[in-house]
Amino acid sequence: MAGTAGTAEGTATATSVASSAPSGGPDGPPPHGLGVSLPAADADAKTQGTYPYAADLWAEGLLWAAVLRSPHPHARILSIDTAEAARMPGVRAVVTHADVPGDGAHGRRVADRPVFASDLVRHHGEPIAAVAADHPDTARLAAAAIAVEYEPLEPVTDPEQAFSAEPLHPDGNLIRHIPLSFGDPEVTGEVVVECLYRIGRQDPAPIGAEAGLAVPRPDGGVEIYTASTDPHADRDLAAACFGLEPERVKVVVTGVPGAMGDREDPGTQLPLGLLALRTGHPVKLAATREESFLSHPHRHPTLLRYRHHADADGKLVKVEAQILLDAGAYADSSSEALAAAVAFACGPYVVPHAFVEGWAVRTNNPPSGHVRGEGAMQVCAAYEGQMDKLAARLGLDPAELRLRNVMATGDLLPTGQTVTCPAPVAELLRSVRDFPLPALPVDDPEEQWLLPGGPDGAGEPGAVRRGVGYGLGMVHMLGAEGTDEVSTATVKVTGSVATVICAAVETGQGFATLARQIVQDVLGLEEVHVAPVDTDQPPSGPGAHSRHTWVSGGAVERAARMVRTQLLQPLAHQFGMSTELLTIADGKITSYDGVLSTTVAEALDGKELWATAQCRPHPTEPLDDTGQGDAFVGMAFCAVRAVVDVDIELGSVRVVEMAVAQDVGRVLNPRQARARIEAGITQGVGAALTENLRTTGGLVRRPDLTGYALPTSLDTPDIRIVKLVEERDVVAPFGAKAISAVPVVTAPAAVAAAVRAATGRPVNRLPIRPQAAVGAGAV
Repeated sequence: MAGTAGTAEGTATATSVASSAPSGGPDGPPPHGLGVSLPAADADAKTQGTYPYAADLWAEGLLWAAVLRSPHPHARILSIDTAEAARMPGVRAVVTHADVPGDGAHGRRVADRPVFASDLVRHHGEPIAAVAADHPDTARLAAAAIAVEYEPLEPVTDPEQAFSAEPLHPDGNLIRHIPLSFGDPEVTGEVVVECLYRIGRQDPAPIGAEAGLAVPRPDGGVEIYTASTDPHADRDLAAACFGLEPERVKVVVTGVPGAMGDREDPGTQLPLGLLALRTGHPVKLAATREESFLSHPHRHPTLLRYRHHADADGKLVKVEAQILLDAGAYADSSSEALAAAVAFACGPYVVPHAFVEGWAVRTNNPPSGHVRGEGAMQVCAAYEGQMDKLAARLGLDPAELRLRNVMATGDLLPTGQTVTCPAPVAELLRSVRDFPLPALPVDDPEEQWLLPGGPDGAGEPGAVRRGVGYGLGMVHMLGAEGTDEVSTATVKVTGSVATVICAAVETGQGFATLARQIVQDVLGLEEVHVAPVDTDQPPSGPGAHSRHTWVSGGAVERAARMVRTQLLQPLAHQFGMSTELLTIADGKITSYDGVLSTTVAEALDGKELWATAQCRPHPTEPLDDTGQGDAFVGMAFCAVRAVVDVDIELGSVRVVEMAVAQDVGRVLNPRQARARIEAGITQGVGAALTENLRTTGGLVRRPDLTGYALPTSLDTPDIRIVKLVEERDVVAPFGAKAISAVPVVTAPAAVAAAVRAATGRPVNRLPIRPQAAVGAGAV
């Protein structure tokens, strides 16, 4: 950490057995600071519908944008004729690849994606052109009037075919290959089980589709108002595509209606900025739900082949795996997702010998990218399926088999990295295993809604089987493989009010609330405001892998402590004592002996104090040619026990209960922590049972919320937060760990395990199809 100083914050049916912080009573103000369930500052505005999202923005002289997208997954563009669209009344501009300075290639990690397709279309829905007009209907009609002549090409939709297919991109079809080698390849176990697993394409499906507003500036630059989760990266990317210096492009973050990676797609802001620069007018775009499904990244569909070796007692000897990620048309974050998948391919288990090959390849399928728990979620479903197969082969209880193999602090990952953070995996598993099971449904017509399918779709009660399954999962925190993780924050105090200036975006994960709590804790001030985010502030990086809790929260704490020192040093000097003997609480400064008692406002005497600080965790390193290296800053773990009821005649599944125990390091906001776990479990249930963006020949089928089935409140099970293990990670600010990603990673595997237990069938595919749950078989 470093700093400078100067003057001048689900719809789940959930029950928690974790404790909750007390609320204020009539005799005093509500408690605040770390460890308290401080409500979000924007909660009232969001529930009342007055919170300003990008789709709500307006500007004088506003024009509306529409984007023409390819109807083909793979085609050669022979010609683009915009003349008819440009002649339409009300149309102010039409832009194509010819209007993009330079080659127009962009990408957060690899610059391999054009703003508009020029010669080739590589996926269904790829942008071809954009229109600005006086009315949104005019813009859409004009976009439809653009005449594009295509030569359809045979799409490559099977990732296994990508190895032998003609290159889909100048960079080739292979994005990354990681051949991990750990231990002796000749070792074998007494018991061997193997299986092929398939994971579908989960969509982030944000509650609000993409939207934005671009406003031209007098200096020839542009301001972009959008729901960005990494505004500085978006600014730099946009500036390069517009042919402008970064200082002439400003990104202002508007309200983010949920984000799990989908907000990283620049396909909204780049056409907007180009149109604003071309017309000299503000231009707004609000994507339809179909456009949203076609444009932003999805979870990588994955093919996994596994072979597990164990001895007669169930101790793991060797794991062999092949992992193939379908990246879609462009690289995006596929390299990072593959690294996580390969590194965590064996799960939170001690495996003395591991040999894993991973590939990420381009296809003509929809784009894949960062979605919560990418890479880790796919392999978790596979290695937990293997643990169930081993347990069945050995005649062991699935929980007992897992307990014989779980890792702990000091064990090695297959990458050779030592797990130095707390890893209470055995404690987590025992907690969910020993938690009382839910009661069986009553065989009564009034209770039919408890059966799979509900009262209108339930079969005979005699066909319902109950199953109990376990899942153990892990994720890494912060960026990996040498990513320079750094964040900057400024804390200002005027009177009895503090302000936090930090470019960490509030995406629903609660950072704005956490920042307020940190300053309250350090400075003893109740009134703390968090400034809106834009690129005039120093960068804080993307909102992923719980990094803002660590690096941005750490920067806020550092800056607040520097302000505290500035505030207390003059008083300590005046009374001849050290600052450690002074405390700040409820806006008052007091000494240990009671001699000094004054308010913060009185001590400031009209001055403003401020400090700016950075937080940078310890460095990591890329995986080498054999998949070895200290690639991760830290890890978090979770155990889930799923209870399901399965109609073995109809194949319908009802998730009855999910019991969760999680390694959280330290609970900073109890209510917020529970909400994030509940939301993660619900998203995991969706991945297990319903969520799959289906394609046929590369074409997305029914890209809407009727074709893509999200779990509703009726699909959400009882979520029992059995235990939150607060063993602090000493290298993390506050000792806190990632919360929201690891339940998403673990829940699908637990649901699949429970369906296996109920039916005796393999269940090697997510989401689970009805035919996979029909009848009974052997795992």
